[in-house]
Amino acid sequence: MALGTLAILFQGVWAGLFLERGNPDRAGSWVEVHARGGEVALILVVAATITAFVRVRARRVLWIGGAVLTALLVVEAYVGGLIRDSGTKSLTPVHIPLAMAIMALAIWLLVRSRSRI
Repeated sequence: MALGTLAILFQGVWAGLFLERGNPDRAGSWVEVHARGGEVALILVVAATITAFVRVRARRVLWIGGAVLTALLVVEAYVGGLIRDSGTKSLTPVHIPLAMAIMALAIWLLVRSRSRI
């Protein structure tokens, strides 16, 4: 879960780089980095969820939380794809708060995974 959480954190950094006003030339490449980073984050979270299910099945909160995180990342990637590919900028007010919720859930799961309870 740690690598998935780190990838999600970097998503925020990369988004900040292309949301910066005043440099449209630089924005295009960071949008692509952000998109590829989202795919990496999704793969890492899916792997962590499967690992949690197989290795610590008794800790249901971890693998169920991972499944919820995976589903939210799929929705986030879909919305981000609509924004990038279709130019549906009106979805940005959905995309950014959803990203904040994803980051909060990822951090919560990471903390839970490190506890003995």
